[in-house]
Amino acid sequence: MTDYRDYPLSRAQRVGAIVIGGLLCFLAAWLLVDLPIVALLAAPGGWFAPSWLRDRLRKQRQERLRRSFKEMLHALSSLLSAGRSVENAIAALEDDLALLIGDPKADILREIRAIVNGVRNGEPLEARLADFAQRSGLEEARSFAEVFSICKRAGGDLVEVVRRTASMIGEKMEVEQELMVLMAQKRMESKLMMGMPFAFVGLLGLFAGDYMEGLHQGIGWVVLAVCLLLLAACCWWMRRIMDIRL
Repeated sequence: MTDYRDYPLSRAQRVGAIVIGGLLCFLAAWLLVDLPIVALLAAPGGWFAPSWLRDRLRKQRQERLRRSFKEMLHALSSLLSAGRSVENAIAALEDDLALLIGDPKADILREIRAIVNGVRNGEPLEARLADFAQRSGLEEARSFAEVFSICKRAGGDLVEVVRRTASMIGEKMEVEQELMVLMAQKRMESKLMMGMPFAFVGLLGLFAGDYMEGLHQGIGWVVLAVCLLLLAACCWWMRRIMDIRL
């Protein structure tokens, strides 16, 4: 089964990331130092691009899975409210969820199918849910699996507990999604702010090269290095500020 905590890159993706990353590092260094031979020293920075791409694709896949999981919780809550047992509701989830998602190849549908097949083969439902929660890396899935397992062992109104838990987790995810929408504009602004210094230096070097000569000799190299470090620190700090999870 798929481990959503990792995203293995294909050979083409890895090579493409290295080439594009190295080219971008070379161009950025060339804009700053205006020496192609020295800028070549920055090209090996492309070796870090596959790691960045892997992390980005992993987060995108987990985000798609998180949205699908939210739809699954809504569908499960509706089925339980209609009077079905938990096992029957899980078994009927795939058809209902396929209509909501609209993608027959969605990861969540494949996971539901695996859970249903495991239960039919005699595996405990809580074990299948715990396995999915572990592989997904989603806090919401882990919370749901833990509540289901505890309720299954302790007894009580399992249907009502699962229904309320699904509803509460779904509401939390909706609030988080609204927050992410509000932060999308700020993320775009931060990317523009990180790119503006390179664009500004490039335009100055193209139209007013005399202004840049001071940065390419003596103390100018130190000033340039300090500015790059400050820019990297600002980029890291802005990413930390906007990485908000409820």
